[in-house]
Amino acid sequence: MSASFKPVAFDPYGRRRTRVRVPRWLMLLLLGVGVGAGSVIYVQEEHLPPRLTASASAELRAAFQEADGERQRLRAELADTSKKLQAALAEGERAAGEASASRATVEQLRADIAELVEVLPPDPRGGAIEVRAARFAARDGGLAYDVVLSRGTRGGAKPMAVTMQLVVSGEASRNGSVGGSGTSTGSVVNPEPIAITVGTHESLRGHVQLPAGFVPRQATIRLLDKPGGRQLGMRVLQVK
Repeated sequence: MSASFKPVAFDPYGRRRTRVRVPRWLMLLLLGVGVGAGSVIYVQEEHLPPRLTASASAELRAAFQEADGERQRLRAELADTSKKLQAALAEGERAAGEASASRATVEQLRADIAELVEVLPPDPRGGAIEVRAARFAARDGGLAYDVVLSRGTRGGAKPMAVTMQLVVSGEASRNGSVGGSGTSTGSVVNPEPIAITVGTHESLRGHVQLPAGFVPRQATIRLLDKPGGRQLGMRVLQVK
C-alpha cells in the first residue's frame, strides 16, 4: 500500500507563476480607443484651423456681439422703412383716387364749357376759328381780356397752334410816352403776338401792357396760323 503513494514536492511560490491573460476583446477595444484619439489629434493639428487663444476668443465674442447689435439695428430700420413704405403706398393710392376724381371733374367741366360754347352766338365774321365771345377792359395801365374761341367740327379735335394778335386803338395823351411792349403808331398799339393752342374750343384770359397815358377804345382780335401769316379769324370789339 505504501508503494502506491508518490511524494509531492512543496513549492510555496507556485501560484505566483500563474499568468493573468487579458481578454482579446479588451485589447482590441483599447487599441481602437488609442487609434481614434490619435486620429482626432492628427486631424485637429494638420487639417483643421488652429484653436483660438483666450484673447482671440474674446475678440471673436466681441465682434459677434457687435455684429448682432448691428443686425438688430438694421432689422429695426427695415421695419421702420416698411412702415413708411406702406404709408407712402396708402398715400399714393389716396392721391391716385383724388387725381382720378379731379380728372373726372375736369372732364365734366370741359363738357359743361363745350355746352356753354354751343349756346354762344356765332362769330358774325365766321372763319376757321371763330371768336364766340370776348371782353376787354382797361386795367392797371394795360388791357385785360377774356376770349372764347371755337373751331368747326371739320377742323378735327387735334389741337392747333395759333397766333393771336391784338390791335388796340385809342387815344394817347399829349404828355404820354410810347413805352411798354409792342409798338405805337398814332393812336394804334400792336402788343406782342400771343402763342396759343386751340382744340374744339379754348377759353383765354390775360393782360397786355399798354404805353403810359394810352386810353384804349377798341380792340381787334386777329387769329393767324403763324406770326404775320394767314388769317384764320377776326373780330372787333369795344373796350369797356
